[in-house]
Amino acid sequence: MLNAIIRFSIRNKLIVSLFIVGWIVWGLIELSKLPIDALPDITSNQVQVITVSPTLASPEVERLITFPIEQASSNIPGIKEIRSISRFGLSVVTIVFDDKTDIYWARQQVNERLVLVKDEIPRDAGIPELAPVTTGLGEIYQYIVRPAKGYEGKYSLEELRTIQDWIIRRQLLGTPGVADVSSFGGHLKQYEVSVKPDRLKSMGLTIQDIFDALERNNQNSGGSYIEKGPAVLFIRSEGMARTLEDIAQIPIKASSGGVPVYIRDVAEVRIGQAVRYGAMTWMDKGEVAGAVVLMLKGENASQVIERVSDRMEKIRKTLPEGVEVETFYDRTKMVNRAIKTVKTNLLEGALIVVFVLVFFLGNLRAGLIVASVIPLSMLFAVAMMNMFHVSGNLMSLGALDFGLIVDGAVIIVEAVLHRLYHSKHQHGELKLRQQQMDEAVGQSASRMMNAAVFGQIIILIVYLPILSAPWRKRWLSP
Repeated sequence: MLNAIIRFSIRNKLIVSLFIVGWIVWGLIELSKLPIDALPDITSNQVQVITVSPTLASPEVERLITFPIEQASSNIPGIKEIRSISRFGLSVVTIVFDDKTDIYWARQQVNERLVLVKDEIPRDAGIPELAPVTTGLGEIYQYIVRPAKGYEGKYSLEELRTIQDWIIRRQLLGTPGVADVSSFGGHLKQYEVSVKPDRLKSMGLTIQDIFDALERNNQNSGGSYIEKGPAVLFIRSEGMARTLEDIAQIPIKASSGGVPVYIRDVAEVRIGQAVRYGAMTWMDKGEVAGAVVLMLKGENASQVIERVSDRMEKIRKTLPEGVEVETFYDRTKMVNRAIKTVKTNLLEGALIVVFVLVFFLGNLRAGLIVASVIPLSMLFAVAMMNMFHVSGNLMSLGALDFGLIVDGAVIIVEAVLHRLYHSKHQHGELKLRQQQMDEAVGQSASRMMNAAVFGQIIILIVYLPILSAPWRKRWLSP
């Protein structure tokens, strides 16, 4: 078979040349599509279920939330392991699937189990939610929101957090490739109903009465419609609270004398902040608000960062006067440095290999022919990387060994040069005809092909321990 390929290549030089040109075009197209990142994402295929319950201690979180979720999810096909963390007010269940499982199918299966397990979790214990479709290396962009110079006292931490959540975050979430934007710092604005226990007790009410009144009187409802000539009037009642006064005027129940008791009679309604578990500071200037942009699993980090940067420039124009957004982490810098390192190493390695080839072969054209294997092999490797969803990074591109790539080509070209040299001396100074040259190339290449293939097989055997690691783990596992 190999001899047939050699004969075909010698007789059909134009077809082989066109094939090489097509190979180069295909490789360049695939190279433009190659995802570029600084490091490979080796995070396992996993789905996280997060439940926030500020009122429960760790034992109650484990018993009421974590254990039911683990039990309900344990029969999903493709699960490798389930691990969890139960802390005060927080439950995190991590469900790890094998690499063949589609992440979105896995999330669908977990979500179906959560629908069933929600009835087992107490109503006030928290609502289980799926974490964003990202990985441990999904943090690609971080920024802070702070007052500009000269506006330090104009915006409070509560206002900065509100700007982050309702202006910046909402616009970033529409960026292609962004999984989520996690906000940090500042004060999370809340509407608080601060109950006065003495008044509540004097009127014979309980906390549950407050909860029921707020839930019952803070909702809109729809009715039917009324036909009036060619028009249709839809019936709708608005009961949603819009201001603090609306909340304060919600009735709880009537007293024994028939006088209604309102929220304002037993509690103080005000603007407050959620319980803080930390703070975000900027240098020595004090506290600020900010966020981390998370990338979707499997996306091209360079392209997503570019989209986020472009969107952020547009967002800056919509911010209130005196508010600035400053980026303090952008993975583009790390990616560019990694790619620069890879380019430098590859270029220097290729030049050294070409110099060594030309020097030892003693023929410039032969050395360049052997060196042409390097870019052709790399273009083919890039196409295979796209096919198997492998990103271009410091490890996948920086570990190339050009000496191994050109090993087989060196054997063939050196044999051809040796045969042509002796054929030239046998025929004196007369120029070999094309037919004689083709015959000499074919014979020498056929003779050395077995040795070249054997050398390539020896090189491939070196990689067998690495390539067979998943199968060895599967065979040796009990």
